Amino acid sequence: MLHLRLLVPAGRTDEVVRVVGTTVGATHLVVVPGAARDPLGDLVLCDVAREAGDELIAELRALGIDESGSISVENVGLSLSKRADAAEEAAPGEGADAVLWEHLAEVTHEESTLSVTYLAFLTLATMIAACGVVLDNAILIVGAMAVGPEFGPLAGICAGLVGRAPGPAWRSLVALVTGFAVAMALTTVFSLMMDSFGLFSRAMLAADRPNTSFIWNPDLFSLVVAALAGAAGMLSLTSAKAGALVGVAISVTTVPAAANAAVALGYGDMGQVWGSSGQLLLNLAGIVAAGTLTLLAQRAFWAGTRRLGRTRRAERPPTG
Repeated sequence: MLHLRLLVPAGRTDEVVRVVGTTVGATHLVVVPGAARDPLGDLVLCDVAREAGDELIAELRALGIDESGSISVENVGLSLSKRADAAEEAAPGEGADAVLWEHLAEVTHEESTLSVTYLAFLTLATMIAACGVVLDNAILIVGAMAVGPEFGPLAGICAGLVGRAPGPAWRSLVALVTGFAVAMALTTVFSLMMDSFGLFSRAMLAADRPNTSFIWNPDLFSLVVAALAGAAGMLSLTSAKAGALVGVAISVTTVPAAANAAVALGYGDMGQVWGSSGQLLLNLAGIVAAGTLTLLAQRAFWAGTRRLGRTRRAERPPTG
């Protein structure tokens, strides 16, 4: 269940109550007249099944409540109520499959913002991966994958393309390209510094590295894994499965490929530079393509679910 807290301007409360009351899956409607002071108006509270939440939020935004008042949404960890159970059963679809598009837009906006913290995480992840590729250490490679924040901008590009929002898509692309450019440049400097201390060497980079040689040798399997990870990543974001997103992060060779390219660039090994860059671009393209297709499939699925919800809504008498 989702809990909605609405600050509604005076004179608009009846409209909001009517929308909530006719939404299949909404329950526990509470109106506190005159409770809001900024903006001046009423406080309206309700619970709604997750699978019905997106449509209710869209209708409230159509009324302009997000501009003239406020719409706050929280996840309900535990709800012991027969009415809540009945609301979830009445709402079409399953809560685990529901997509809250407004929430997705908010998450991708936050995760795809070009900030000092984002650049720091991506740079540190690339430096950790640089140690991993030179030492041929798979554990360091996995750790670097888990630290890298690059899936946020990738998800932002997918959401922008599906939502036909060029602004967010462009902002995410800038964050992605700038982030990798800065991280790779700093990692090149880092690798040269490590070489001066005798911790890295050209011989280590050129040696047989059975655990990490795949990083600069892109093939069809790289594209397949990237596509699967892109689909899994989108599903994890839309269903709020954070654990699944960590699994996605450690399954795609983006940060390690950038790290290998940076180290190879420092030593002038252009063969590995081009191979790693190809691996990086292949994985990024595969993730974006699969993530976009996943969102399109989810949108089509929920369009059908919404039609079913409207049919049930037409049969439901208003409450409240």
